[in-house]
Amino acid sequence: MATMVQAIRMALHVGEERLGVTDIFGEDVGPPLGGVFTATQGLKTTWNSPLDERGVIGMAIGLALAGRKPVAEIQFCDYAFNTVDLLKIAGNTYWSSGGDWNVPLVMMTPVGAGIRGSIYHSHSFDAQATRIPGWKIVMPSNPRDAYGLLLSAIVDPNPVMFLKPKALLRAKGRPGEEIPGEPGDDKVLSKMIDAPLGDRSKWKPEWPNLEELFIPIGKARTARSGKDVTVLTYGRNVPMAVAAADELAKEGIEAEVIDLRSLHPYDWTAIKESVQKTHRVLCVNEDTEITNFGEHLIRRLTEELFYELYAPPKLLAGAHIPGIGLADALEHASVPQKDGIKAAIATLARHEP
Repeated sequence: MATMVQAIRMALHVGEERLGVTDIFGEDVGPPLGGVFTATQGLKTTWNSPLDERGVIGMAIGLALAGRKPVAEIQFCDYAFNTVDLLKIAGNTYWSSGGDWNVPLVMMTPVGAGIRGSIYHSHSFDAQATRIPGWKIVMPSNPRDAYGLLLSAIVDPNPVMFLKPKALLRAKGRPGEEIPGEPGDDKVLSKMIDAPLGDRSKWKPEWPNLEELFIPIGKARTARSGKDVTVLTYGRNVPMAVAAADELAKEGIEAEVIDLRSLHPYDWTAIKESVQKTHRVLCVNEDTEITNFGEHLIRRLTEELFYELYAPPKLLAGAHIPGIGLADALEHASVPQKDGIKAAIATLARHEP
């Protein structure tokens, strides 16, 4: 089974070979490094930009308007905050031109905690992203979804943010989550597409015969079925929520975990159907708790499904602090963890109206 970073690399390969990707670029994105997390190793259209995030986004907009199809990477989302005004331009161009100008670019950036990145490499960007109209926003929780969502982002005629949960980049898929065309042996795949240590000047990847897979942007998936509580989450928190729910099942509590996959547009139909079944809802994500995307979901749930709810909707999110500490204890105290998710689900399940 491929890891998420291998899945991203294979999707980019399909993108440049079959779907018109012309430029994959950013700081250290090109050879010899292939990105901080190796997501762009061995690709033909990669090149290194200066250390200038505003330049990266500005160049991506220009390339897209000139008829090319770029994939631009900000190596950590912490450094995307100083590009917000440019991201707004990319998002409003199609609207402000009355549909005359498309901006077919993808912005990739790793997000979240979980790798001891400390204060400058652990931020989340999902809440900020949802405040920029005109962008589609996706965040996968497994390699297959990463592959399929990235291909859908590439073929979209307007800008898409592909937020990569960095704590999951080395996580492998589970049975049933295979990428179509990947070899069944992990070691074989690694030998084919992972660059060797040391001198890479003569190395070239041997890409598997991959099939295209397009996961629709705006379509959630049920990561785990249940009847007592709905957990609305995405990215790194999906496997934690599933693990917490599996443990609670031994106590007779069955939680349903909805992996949103897309933050805009999001799958309101799937959310509504699940909440009408369970009547209790928990929103979980890593971004800071004030003006959080989960707060938006709770607002809409309260407005539209108030009489369906048996308990007040709950948000479990990151602490409203300036950054994430380096020590494990500080990081664990700053963003949701499995035990906290488990406790929140149990409290909701036991609440009676």
